[in-house]
Amino acid sequence: MERTFIKDIAPKVGEKVRLSGWVYVVRDHGKITFLDLVDGSGMVQCIGENLEKVTPQTVIEIEGLVKKRPEKLINPKLALGDLEIEISSLKILSKASEMPFDIGKEDLDLELPTLLDYRALTMRHPKQKAILKIQTEVVDSFREALKAKDFVEFQAPSIIPEVPEGGAQVFEVKYFDHKTYLAQSPQLYKQIMVGVFERVFSVNKIFRAEPSVTTRHLTEVVSLDAEFGFIDSWLDVAEMAEYTIKYIFESVKKNCAEEIKLLGASLPVVSDKIPVVKLREAQEIIFKRTGVDHRTEKDLAPEDEREICKWAMEEKGSELVFVSHFPTKSRPFYTYPDPDEPEFNQGFDLIGKGVEWLTGGRRIENYETLVAHAKEWKVDTKKIDIYLQAFKYGMPPEGGFAFGAERITQGIIGLKNIREATAFPRDMERVDTRL
Repeated sequence: MERTFIKDIAPKVGEKVRLSGWVYVVRDHGKITFLDLVDGSGMVQCIGENLEKVTPQTVIEIEGLVKKRPEKLINPKLALGDLEIEISSLKILSKASEMPFDIGKEDLDLELPTLLDYRALTMRHPKQKAILKIQTEVVDSFREALKAKDFVEFQAPSIIPEVPEGGAQVFEVKYFDHKTYLAQSPQLYKQIMVGVFERVFSVNKIFRAEPSVTTRHLTEVVSLDAEFGFIDSWLDVAEMAEYTIKYIFESVKKNCAEEIKLLGASLPVVSDKIPVVKLREAQEIIFKRTGVDHRTEKDLAPEDEREICKWAMEEKGSELVFVSHFPTKSRPFYTYPDPDEPEFNQGFDLIGKGVEWLTGGRRIENYETLVAHAKEWKVDTKKIDIYLQAFKYGMPPEGGFAFGAERITQGIIGLKNIREATAFPRDMERVDTRL
C-alpha cells in the first residue's frame, strides 16, 4: 500500500491507509491506546487496541481505517480534528529516547537556552514549527513580490575583499594568501547587477561581528535585498519597499492563517500610506512627547524607535514608519546626499513595532563622485574596482533596500527574542551550542 500524507486523508473516509510519522502524544488507557501522529503535512489522532508500546517522538508506520470522530469528540483545534485512524497494524521504524521535557504540551515554557540547546527536538513542537513556517512565507513572498515587478534574482558572494559598510564589525577570513571578510551585505554586488538586469534582488546570508547580546541582534542574518535603476527620487525606493512589505503581510495572512492563530499573533497595522518623517523631525517629535533630547544624535536609539512607532500608530494609524535623511557621514560612502542639504542623505529606515526592519535609499550613480566618496570614507578603491567599473561604464539613477527576514518574522509574531525567529541562531555566545 502506498503511503498517504496526513493532509490527504479527508477524502478517504471509510478507506484503509498507510501513514508514517512521529508520535506526538500518547494516551495509554491500558487495552486501548490513543496517539497523535505527525508528519510533514499535519496531525491526526489514531486509536488502537493492544498496540506495541510507543513513546513520544518515536517514528512509526501504521495502517488503519479513516473514520469520522463522534461529534462530541471532535477537536476544533486540529485541521483534521473531525477524523481519526483506527489502527490495524503498527510498526516502529525508530524508537526515541526518553524526552528531556514534555514536548507534547501546548506551550513548551522553556528558558531560551534550553529551547536552543535542544533545537533538533524543540523545533518539532507545533508552535516552533509555526514560527519557521511564517519565516519561510516571508522569504517566499519577498521573492514573489519582486518577481511580479520584473526583478531578477542573483546570488552574491559571502567572501569580499573590502568592507564597504565601514566600521570594525566584520569577520576577517584568511582566504589562501589574502585578507578578506565575510559580507556584511551584498550591497556592492546588487548595484553592479543593476547594470546587467536593471532590477535585481537576492536572498543572502550576511554576517555582523557586533559585540552585542540583545533580543534583536544576530550574528548571521538572512538579508532580503533589492536594487533597481531609473528612479526619479528616493521616494520611489521607499514606495517599492512599502509595496514589498505589504505584499509579505498579505501572503502571511493568506497562507499562514493557521500558524498565526496558533501563535495568537496579529499582523502589524499599516495605514494606506506608511508615514515618512525625517530623522530631525522624528527626534523633535520624541522630544516633545517624552522630554528626552536626542536631537543631535546621528541615529535613533532603541527607545526612540519604540516611541516614534507609538506616535505613528496614535497619529497616523500605522505600526510602521519610514525615517529618512540621516547624517551623510554616518552612512556608507555610496549613499546619495540630499542636494538641498548635503550633510544629510537620501537614505531611510523602516521602523516596525519599535524595531528597525529595513534600511534603504538612493545611491550615488556618478562615477567621479562615488570614487571621491570612497576615498573620503577611507575605502580602498583598488579592492572595489569591479564595483566601480559598473559606474565607470554607465549607471542610471538607482537605489534599493534590505529587510532582515528574522526581524520581520519577530515583528509579525511578536516574539520576545529574535533567536526564536530562526532555526539555528548565531550570536556571540552560540554556534548551535553555548560556547
